[in-house]
Amino acid sequence: MKKQNLINLVKFHVEKNDEAFAVEVAEIAKEFDAAGDSSVAQYLMELVSNASFYIPQSNYSNMRFLRKEEYSSQPLILPDVIEADVIGITKAVDKKAGLSRFLFYGAPGSGKTESAYQIARLLNRDILTVSFEQLVDSRLGETAKNVSLLFDEISRLPYGRALVLLDEIDSLVLDRVNKNDLREMGRVTSVFIKELERLADNVVVIATTNLIDCFDKALLRRFDASVSFDRYSREDLVAIADSMLTVNLKRSANSRQDIRLFHKILKNLDEIPYPGDLKQIIKSAVAFSDEANEYDYLRRIYLALNGNSASADLQKLSDEGYTTREIEILSRVPKSSVSRKLRGS
Repeated sequence: MKKQNLINLVKFHVEKNDEAFAVEVAEIAKEFDAAGDSSVAQYLMELVSNASFYIPQSNYSNMRFLRKEEYSSQPLILPDVIEADVIGITKAVDKKAGLSRFLFYGAPGSGKTESAYQIARLLNRDILTVSFEQLVDSRLGETAKNVSLLFDEISRLPYGRALVLLDEIDSLVLDRVNKNDLREMGRVTSVFIKELERLADNVVVIATTNLIDCFDKALLRRFDASVSFDRYSREDLVAIADSMLTVNLKRSANSRQDIRLFHKILKNLDEIPYPGDLKQIIKSAVAFSDEANEYDYLRRIYLALNGNSASADLQKLSDEGYTTREIEILSRVPKSSVSRKLRGS
């Protein structure tokens, strides 16, 4: 510990500047950790985390790049293999295992962002998101400066009480502010790596991306763990779709469940959409279904998953193995007319 650290500690204590005092303690802890005395560093951080005089969770004033978000109350269903990783991260953070920087990658709609919200909820932490549109600046060098300012904000967050979500981080570290100047993209990425590396463990950071293959390998190494959300089987997606349909039908007094037909619609798809897209399709289908037709939501789901044309093709439905009754539901053509038209074909 340097003399200046000691002077700052006394100064901030006398001024009752709890926030600056906490930041100074974190800097001292990092020095001990860098010198190989991790036990002292961890002890200092635990003292800071358990202290009662630090800024309350609701106080996030004077922030330029961060904004506090409300927890999502929507149920989150994940495949067992991904759920195990999410629970593992939660336990590691809760036990102060020295892991605090995580990368979630996978296709859009696979649950990356919602999982971050669930982790924050389980840890009883506030969740703050980054406003990337304010970070990116067309002026040369300004984006890199903004990244440093962002991490200054993150460093001043209440100790052990916040989770920062860098959603779709590829919009920052991959996007070229000036597409004719590769150096600017490199500067931004380099500054981000440096700032992420020096960040104290008391703040949990979760980044998400759909473009893992385009990431700088040096950046990937700065995360304590990376979790793939591209591990859904068809069975997983069907089970999640069942749950979503059940939840939405409970809100509709005029719709009846036909799980057999719903499964047949999914079975006939080459690829079942990820939960993010499924959620919107099912929610809209139930909400806008004809109140006079208790199975109209199934027709709407079928159309949304098969090109959203104005009407279903009877011959195509027959070739896909639907019964006359099911074709009537999906096409709104009476069964007698369905049989007659199919015979004519």
